[in-house]
Parts: sequence; structure tokens; C-alpha cells
Amino acid sequence: MSLTVGEIAGEVISRAGDTKRFLIAIAGPPGSGKSTMADNLADALKAKGESAEVLPMDGFHMDNAILIERGLLARKGIPETFDVRGFLDIIRAVKRADQEVLIPVFDRSREIAIASARVVSPEHRFIIVEGNYLLFNQGKWAELEGIFDYSIMLAPPIEVLEERLWARWRGYKLTEEQASAKVYGNDLPNGRLILENRRTADVTLEIA
Repeated sequence: MSLTVGEIAGEVISRAGDTKRFLIAIAGPPGSGKSTMADNLADALKAKGESAEVLPMDGFHMDNAILIERGLLARKGIPETFDVRGFLDIIRAVKRADQEVLIPVFDRSREIAIASARVVSPEHRFIIVEGNYLLFNQGKWAELEGIFDYSIMLAPPIEVLEERLWARWRGYKLTEEQASAKVYGNDLPNGRLILENRRTADVTLEIA
């Protein structure tokens, strides 16, 4: 399916009707373009006179110290390396739209999550949640089923993901060996896991 961000914005506004809070999920593998699409969709909704905020799942990465203790640092980004319970608590609080909710945001340049770095207020009508495992049908992540009002799955071909991931890690000045370990030892296996174990989305896009 091929839809523009403006068309998706129009569709979610139509579906939302007069509801006070509408949750949109943007899911997909690492490198699929989730963050960019989330920001663009928020801008498109605001351009149509709506209020919107982005809630990134990456803010719920476990700290590196915990991952080192558990022997999982090299696999950071797999389902077991997130605070799923904390994420579910926040999503449920945001869904109620009855209070201000402070959310963490991940700083990739420092590989740490910054607590209480963004505010979701009751006045934000559209909340765009973006992350790898929003439509994942395994483990505790499956508890997200039914929470989102509209869902988008970004599913680029593996070769596109590979190219984007190489560009990402080179951009962070990793050596070729370090970048290769990230791409082939972690990101692409995670991507395949996500693509093979997902619930059906309202919209699936190969290229965001």
C-alpha cells in the first residue's frame, strides 16, 4: 500500500471523530523510518489544526549497566532489553487522557534514556507511539493488543534496512567492524523477528 503522510493524517482524523484521545502506533524493524514518520505525521496533524505528541518506545531501553550485568549489551534492542512493564504502565496512563504524563526519551548519541524528558498533556489529542515491538505478538508485548486506535507497520525490504542501518552506525563514527556487528549481529536479526511475529496493522507500508 502507498499512502502519503497527509492522507494518513486525514484518515486518522476521520476515524477519531470527536474522541478526546486517539493513539496511533507506528511499528517496524530498526532502520524502517519510524521516528521520521512519527515526526512527519505529528506535523501533518498540527497543520490540520490538531494537537499531537510523539511517544518513542526507545525511552524504555534498560540502562547499559543492567544489560552488562545480564550479558545482553551486545543484543541491546531485542525484546528482553526493554522495560516492558514500565512502557505498558505509561501507555495505559496516556490512553486515559486524564492527567499529564511525563515520558522518557532515548539519547542515541549517549546510549541512555533521559527520564521525564517529554510531556504528554490531556490536551494532546493524537499520541503517536513509535517503536519496534508495538505490534509484536510475543511475550508481554502482546498485552498491547487492542490499545491502539490505528496502527501502521513499516516493512521495507531487508536490503533497504541493511543500507539504512549501515548509514546509521557509520554516522555515529563506528568502525566498519563495530558497524558490522551492530547490523548483522543485532539489528537485522531483530528486524526479521519483528517482521515474522507481528499483528496485522491498519496500514502496512514498504517505504515510509
